[in-house]
Amino acid sequence: MVELAKIEKVELREAWSKEDTHFTPWLAEHLSELGNALGLEELELQGQEVSVGGFSLDILASDRIVGNVVIENQLEATDHSHLGQLLTYAAGIAGANVMIWIAKEFSDEHRAALDFLNDRTVENTKFFGVVVELWKIDESRPAPHFRVVSAPNDWSKETKSQGREASERGERYRTFFQGLVDNLREEHNFTGGGKVQGRHYHTFPAGHGGFRYYAAFTSKGKARFELYIDGGDKNLNERRFSQIEESRKEIESEIGGEFDWQRLDASRACRISAVRLGSIHD
Repeated sequence: MVELAKIEKVELREAWSKEDTHFTPWLAEHLSELGNALGLEELELQGQEVSVGGFSLDILASDRIVGNVVIENQLEATDHSHLGQLLTYAAGIAGANVMIWIAKEFSDEHRAALDFLNDRTVENTKFFGVVVELWKIDESRPAPHFRVVSAPNDWSKETKSQGREASERGERYRTFFQGLVDNLREEHNFTGGGKVQGRHYHTFPAGHGGFRYYAAFTSKGKARFELYIDGGDKNLNERRFSQIEESRKEIESEIGGEFDWQRLDASRACRISAVRLGSIHD
């Protein structure tokens, strides 16, 4: 007879003693694990401890299909305070379409509150309740597990349909950006990039620390290109942004058309972007 291992639940604080300095940074680096649990395959970090009024949102992420994603964490049982903060962030973050509340455990009342919100809000606004757990087998290292306890109705059917559409779009994106990367490398010696993935965006190093270029197709039939400024320090980023902005007229005249100059006071980074009409299907 095969001897089976024993599965044990591990206290969250053994791995993350503090929520803000341990769990939130860990989650920011492992958003794909949370995304897999929810069917959001392209979760990308936008910022940590993002200011919203007098509060700080734990994590702001984005997903190509659903838009901005608000993530509020707590390593204890849910409480009214965090529910109120979640609603504050939902109202205060532009384009916030998905709100995720992660906790050690959910009370019946708070799970019912999320279900109520999913029933009453518009179709593209979605609330999730997620329990985070740690498990180990015998003496193994603890492994995280995200368990969804509240989700919009028919969410699983919706994500399957989106998955099929996403794979078709993914091949279009791969073909387009592969051609762009190849051209920039061979004709302009701009990038050493090789094979690209089937994503709606591609990033290029700018050749200077704290700067990178970003090209993407948006969900609204537009193409976006930007210079993203993030050297790890908000004051430094804003000084660099201001220095570039001094040449705003010359830059826009040279390239043609106006840019969107975003200091992004609620975020550490700054960006300068241009948006044009253009779909991956065109």
